[in-house]
Amino acid sequence: MSESITFKVQPGGSLNGTVRVPGDKSMSHRSIMLGSLAEGVTHVTGFLNAEDAISTLEAFRAMGVQIEGPVNGEVTIYGVGKHGLKAPKEPLYLGNSGTSMRLLSGLLAGQDFDSTLTGDKSLSGRPMRRVTQPLALMGAKIETQENGTAPLHIKGTKNLKGIDYTMPIASAQVKSCLLLAGMYASGETSVTEPAPTRDHTERMLTGFGYPVKREGSKATITSAGKLTATNIDVPSDISSAAFFLVGASIAPNSDVTLQHVGINPTRTGIIDILRLMGANIEILNPREVGGEPVADLRVTSSELHGIHIPEDLVPLAIDEFPVLFVAASCAKGETVLTGAEELRVKESDRIQVMADGLQILGIDAQPTKDGMIIQGGQLGGGEVVSHGDHRIAMSFSIAGLRANAPITIHDCANVNTSFPEFRDLAKQLGLQLTSV
Repeated sequence: MSESITFKVQPGGSLNGTVRVPGDKSMSHRSIMLGSLAEGVTHVTGFLNAEDAISTLEAFRAMGVQIEGPVNGEVTIYGVGKHGLKAPKEPLYLGNSGTSMRLLSGLLAGQDFDSTLTGDKSLSGRPMRRVTQPLALMGAKIETQENGTAPLHIKGTKNLKGIDYTMPIASAQVKSCLLLAGMYASGETSVTEPAPTRDHTERMLTGFGYPVKREGSKATITSAGKLTATNIDVPSDISSAAFFLVGASIAPNSDVTLQHVGINPTRTGIIDILRLMGANIEILNPREVGGEPVADLRVTSSELHGIHIPEDLVPLAIDEFPVLFVAASCAKGETVLTGAEELRVKESDRIQVMADGLQILGIDAQPTKDGMIIQGGQLGGGEVVSHGDHRIAMSFSIAGLRANAPITIHDCANVNTSFPEFRDLAKQLGLQLTSV
């Protein structure tokens, strides 16, 4: 876990070729959770074999669920039913995965056993009150550290009550946490979001035959349902595809096709924002796989220009902003992001860390309370630190395509949490990347 990896990128080059990036992380997590609580055997293909998703898988193994795999993206889950989980013998260690911790806190609040959720240093510093406070309104008993962080000590209770909750900040993790808790609560549990967020939980619950009522921005669930095993084909993760969407846009003479990418409308902010900046992105062969829209994405080089990013697109691209900041650095003119306070409480403070790194590389990038103002310019070389944040490490790697000198990126081991194949696929497409 303490392994240190440094990326070194030689400047310039272009990206060309056809690749399939690994499976969607959000859906991989949820396939394990819902498959474990289903009745029958669930088969998953396209599962993301990366540390975050494995953290969820190991947690359910520790609660008595038999799970085979992953082997070549295939996982078989022998569901124990909604009330079949067993008390884990030890605290559940979730590594770097905020999704695992936030969703499991809702799921475990209504069990008839106690549990403790822990994580690595980064996860142990991330805010958990956003889930523990609304769960407390439902009657959940969860102890946190004084500042509201992990470890979380969850005292299982059979007496959860449904609530009608309006989220102060748009967050798919909070929404999903409360819906999962609502499966164990008396009455209706409703969650209203201030802006659309990824809806994989609602879609997958429906796919497992569990009723979820959706009206506008409100989702409602009750305990009167059961999950029936199903087959899940996880599409490629658009958050991982984003690095190559930006890379092929900014590097001259590039032409990349990304196969079988999930284009769920709650996740396509990256495509919309890049197109507003002038990117050439074609959506080819659109189709539906297991209730999720999928397509092949072809992207070719283009001259990008700066924009004011529409705030309604921010929740739809929240994980992709580190690499969008790189796109803005290569664009002509000014790019302004507002309404993205959420970026400050991710695996790192992504606003500050990206601004610091871009400034080292010679770009005028000014952080603000809820975003950044970037003047497009010439990326130079230098040494930057990813602060153990996988998306920061990969974003600065892509910046090398337009740099005029080598870029060294320190602290890149956590790329394995979401995209272990990044180095190999990036090199296959033409990025001059080595790691030590």
